[in-house]
Amino acid sequence: MNLKDKLTGVDRYFSPKIIDEVNDQYIKVAKIKGQEVPWHNHENEDELFYIIEGELLMEIENEASFTMKKGDLFVVKKGVNHRVSSVEECSIMLIESKTTEHTGKVKSNITKSIEEQTY
Repeated sequence: MNLKDKLTGVDRYFSPKIIDEVNDQYIKVAKIKGQEVPWHNHENEDELFYIIEGELLMEIENEASFTMKKGDLFVVKKGVNHRVSSVEECSIMLIESKTTEHTGKVKSNITKSIEEQTY
């Protein structure tokens, strides 16, 4: 599978698509542009971010923000409040437990159910 090829099936920002699974983890691709992701956390799950193309601003509560670039990988540990944004289009891969809620317990206009994340 080619991640860039899978991204052609992603036609909306902030709408991850499940492209495969490994054990109890989903592998997802998404496109980010703008600041729509609310502050949130995942109480019981870590979340892995990998930058395929572009740049992603990672904000972690009570820590300095940092910009992730193509090829960068970062794991947000369970229970850590975070949000992401991007000025220009950014393509990412996420690896999350199947129990991970898209925006944690925070519901917003971008929150997607697992059914909505099916490729």
